Amino acid sequence: MVVYFFLGIVLLFGFWLIGRWYVQANPAQISGILKAIAFVLVVALMITFVVLGREAWALMMAPALIPWLMRARSLRNIWKAGQGPSGGQSSNVSTDSLAMELDHDTGEMDGTVLAGPFEGRRLSDLDAVLLVDLYRWMAANDDHGARLLEAYLDRTLGAAWREGAGHGSSSAGEPPPDAGMTREEAFQILGLEPDADAEAIRKAYRRLMQHAHPDKGGSPYLAAKINEAKDLLLGSQDG
Repeated sequence: MVVYFFLGIVLLFGFWLIGRWYVQANPAQISGILKAIAFVLVVALMITFVVLGREAWALMMAPALIPWLMRARSLRNIWKAGQGPSGGQSSNVSTDSLAMELDHDTGEMDGTVLAGPFEGRRLSDLDAVLLVDLYRWMAANDDHGARLLEAYLDRTLGAAWREGAGHGSSSAGEPPPDAGMTREEAFQILGLEPDADAEAIRKAYRRLMQHAHPDKGGSPYLAAKINEAKDLLLGSQDG
């Protein structure tokens, strides 16, 4: 009897707390909790029917879950859009002799030499002397590659490397004319998948320009490529 007495007190106290919450809660909060309870009950009933061998009854209740599934999908898309590029994602810009990568999160740059005296080597594996030698070769053979390498050297060695190269800063000038960019190249530059929507393109653009904009120590050439990629993809979607 004593046990039942205490259980009764606990139940009464629980009902009192629920009643107090119900009076103080706003309608939207109450509605949300009731919907959550309904969802749990539907799922519990479906599981019960499956355990009892009443799969047909469980399937008949499945349409009741559609509103929750659609809402969950919508919330997932909103969350995904708000995340921007995922950790470790990078953008890629390639010329005839250099494939450059820009990390979205850190702004760090690295690249692979595609042609010339250090073909197949990573820029991060070359010392300052070799990098300057590579720059001289690219300045004579691949103007676009030289401009990308300038940005890398400015970030890793500072402006002093230009004295050794016997070359003044060309970063202030406009990048030379380039062949038309393809959609595939544009997605690679922005570090996006081909099915990315307009909002994802804008987010990737803003994130990249935080590191690539000339006012923040970036490369005018790389910034121009990022701008071109954004304009191409957004223009094709708007059209």
